[in-house]
Amino acid sequence: MSTTRTPTILMCPPDHYGIEYEINPWMKRSFASVRDQAFLQWRTLRSTLANLGAVIEEMTPQLGLPDLVFTANAGLIFHRRFYSSRFMHEVRAKESPFFDSWFREHGYEVIHWPEGMYHEGAGDALFCGDALFAGYRTRSDARAHQWVAAEMGVRVLPLELVNPRFYHLDTCFCPLADGMALYYPDAFDTYGKRVLETHVSTLIPVIEAEAHRFGCNAVVVGKTVVHNSGCPQMAMDLEKHGYKSIEVTLDEFLKAGGSAKCLTLRLDGEEAAGWARQA
Repeated sequence: MSTTRTPTILMCPPDHYGIEYEINPWMKRSFASVRDQAFLQWRTLRSTLANLGAVIEEMTPQLGLPDLVFTANAGLIFHRRFYSSRFMHEVRAKESPFFDSWFREHGYEVIHWPEGMYHEGAGDALFCGDALFAGYRTRSDARAHQWVAAEMGVRVLPLELVNPRFYHLDTCFCPLADGMALYYPDAFDTYGKRVLETHVSTLIPVIEAEAHRFGCNAVVVGKTVVHNSGCPQMAMDLEKHGYKSIEVTLDEFLKAGGSAKCLTLRLDGEEAAGWARQA
């Protein structure tokens, strides 16, 4: 098991970020982002992750693709394979050629889902140990999860997302380590909560107010969790479990339904991913 890997994270500067359409309950074109604030918040997140020892790779922003900044949705990483997202909405599907090009240029095998399936990458598929926890209903479908699990040869655990404000799994579930995760219980149906309780030995619930601050949409680097501001209870709970909490205000991105995790794609595998620890 490797213990010396360097965290490597893909980000995209918010040069063209803005609320140009409405595809989730957070987005209101009348509630525009403030450009200077968005840049400041993004740069603060970037520098915070770099100070934790992460290597930051950057995409080139593209005019007309305001959500390219949310690199977590680009696809799903498994070793040197990149499973390129098949977006539900056409406005985001235009991002895929740029993501595909970046990954090909950086030596990844680029793989596409079959026609008729939708999957939005690391936004809806998160490893916790050797199992792939898979959110479905709003943006990704269960068949797509089953297909990619068969491709990878891993176990998939589907979780139905029942609250439209938590439309991707990474908005309400954050694996910290094998067997430990943050989660917002009310984002899941009864069966989904039972799956989580059965397969994750230590679940740290996030209260409603902090879930709506996208506290679960966090980036884990070693034993440090970087997340949006305004989550004091979650921060205390993390510290009780041996984690350091760092808050970075990301409210300009919350306007689009995103936060720290959405703005990052871990290229070397998440801390909790069994395959990454064994690589």
